[in-house]
Amino acid sequence: MELTPRGITRSVVRRANAFGATPISTRALVSRATRVGSRDDVSVLRKAVRKKVVLITGASSGIGRAAAVRFGEAGATVLLVARSEEALEEVADEIGAAGGVAVVYPCDLTDFDQIDALVTKVLDRHGHVDVLVNNAGMSIRRKVRHSVDRFHDFERPMHLNYFAAVRLTMGLLPTMVERESGQVINISSWAALLRPSRFSGYTASKAALEAWSDCVQGEVLDDGVVFTNVHMPLVRTPMIAPTKLYRRMPALTVDQAAHVVTDAVVSRSRRVTPLAAGMVGWAETISPNLGDIIRKNAI
Repeated sequence: MELTPRGITRSVVRRANAFGATPISTRALVSRATRVGSRDDVSVLRKAVRKKVVLITGASSGIGRAAAVRFGEAGATVLLVARSEEALEEVADEIGAAGGVAVVYPCDLTDFDQIDALVTKVLDRHGHVDVLVNNAGMSIRRKVRHSVDRFHDFERPMHLNYFAAVRLTMGLLPTMVERESGQVINISSWAALLRPSRFSGYTASKAALEAWSDCVQGEVLDDGVVFTNVHMPLVRTPMIAPTKLYRRMPALTVDQAAHVVTDAVVSRSRRVTPLAAGMVGWAETISPNLGDIIRKNAI
């Protein structure tokens, strides 16, 4: 840190931005505060996932890849799902080199038949899935008036972000309920809370998955299954690369985002939300007009 007024100010702002943007949950904070002895995050994660089966979609790059590596290092059997078999093999090799176990399952999640086949293969080979991470997704930033003749701007994100995740979850949920154990982690977005302008197609798909998950949570409340919605902020991945403006915005690294995901498995929280998004949600509750102003000026 540069020990000048300007340098100190920049450091404080960066730390404040990181704190406000990093998704947290009350349960996770309490868990961290009450840990006894020298148990670090790695050992705590190892205790939570060792010898368990973790399936991650979108595991070939970005958050999915980084989270898969962390789970593999902690002793989980990691099932890697994405379209590119070659890219998945690279992730599996990385996990294997670190002493972990990973199995590659190429699948185009926009094809329901392939999802059904994936579920059959996974259950036949592994018997069950302990943790499902619905991470695969797509985003689109475009004003509605520019999508008048592009209805696929709404169909595509809904198909991958919502329908594909629901299809896969429904395939794996019965065994979780039967075993009275399981967790479904949805990598959602703080857009589901902020509802920023220009992101209507993307935001609607994430909000739909959250709403569906909350409804199903009520049905399996006594069956040992937890649905966790992670309101992820901007993350430095290829998804945000086309928007040049985001290069100057505060964002998590993929490793920081992966830590949020693995921490959600440890805490089994229902919601993991950035402080900044929570505050905006609070403002929206007090005054929808204030929420509209925030949405209008959202980037």
